[in-house]
Amino acid sequence: MADRIAFLLGKDPVISFGGDMTMFRNMRAIAAERYDTEVICLSEEPERTDSDPDFSIVRVAKPALSWTSLGRRSLLGRRSALHVRFDVDAMRSAIEQSTADRFVAVHCHLAEPYLRAAGVDPGRDLLVSTEILESEIWPKIHGLPGRLEAPRLRRDENRVIAAARAVAGYDRDEMDGFRARGIDARWLPMTLPPAAKSDVAGSPPRLVMLGHRGWGPNAAAAETIVRLWPAIRQGIPGAELVLVGPPPAGPAQPLPEGVTDLGLVEDVDAVLADARALTAPVGVGGGVRVKLLEAASRGIPAVCTTEAVGSIEAALGLSAAPDEVGFVAHCRTLLSDADAAAAEGAQLYAANERFWTERIGRDAVLDWLAV
Repeated sequence: MADRIAFLLGKDPVISFGGDMTMFRNMRAIAAERYDTEVICLSEEPERTDSDPDFSIVRVAKPALSWTSLGRRSLLGRRSALHVRFDVDAMRSAIEQSTADRFVAVHCHLAEPYLRAAGVDPGRDLLVSTEILESEIWPKIHGLPGRLEAPRLRRDENRVIAAARAVAGYDRDEMDGFRARGIDARWLPMTLPPAAKSDVAGSPPRLVMLGHRGWGPNAAAAETIVRLWPAIRQGIPGAELVLVGPPPAGPAQPLPEGVTDLGLVEDVDAVLADARALTAPVGVGGGVRVKLLEAASRGIPAVCTTEAVGSIEAALGLSAAPDEVGFVAHCRTLLSDADAAAAEGAQLYAANERFWTERIGRDAVLDWLAV
């Protein structure tokens, strides 16, 4: 049994935010119920000495990106550019100096420096949280280059997964596929801890979309909801759409009546407290939609596309609109009927609360860490 676990991250958890960091903090807090924990991470600010009060951090300088060097190393090593990018010598050294009994690579590519470290035994000491398989997502967000790189990404992911003691992820079908190949793979039905229940019945007719629009799929989702907004708000007095999160680069585009772009906000909770519903009109799926889990933890209903509803979200009772017509209709129902929205949110809150009171997600994580 391991006494100390080191998480291998490609981001600094003190200065980085977003859905992946939210889920990591959740996972680490669960691990801390049984283990001492530490983080070995790549950081843009390796000189920082501050830490999280709950765990120690070893920071390694994240190398500047050089496409020439990366391309050469990728060709010579016969590996994908992503896996080469995160195979950092200084991180390998930090792993070798760690006193951890077991290492958890958060994303397959973060296992690369571990696999080159001296004195390690991946079949005994390495666990991999797949998070989202880059071989599945790259073709959807990087066009032709992504489609060309996908086979090499898939080969690297399979190599890492085959070497590890066990893997886990947020997509149930994905984990079922690995088990069919004889791999010890665990589905992690992790949700977020229940928060204060939102007063949906007393909310104004306001939809919210959360997401960093510097990432292509989120930018496309924002364009979709803005395009659909005139049909959504038609005939609904006071209807509002609020966009939250850093906007895409470039000049701001004019917005239709009733749409407000708040950009990056300090207090997301305050925005959600006045939301009738969350919208997730994303066209690229994979991993876990943390914004939907945040809505569930507060009892806020959500309007989703098929791509937005993953395994965990479906387990909570979230369902997808079949098409844009259905998406618009669901938004209109929630904006027009506060009581119906409140009832839908209450069901979502109760499902999420059950996941926590019955320790469904937490025990799944602890069982995986102890394998």
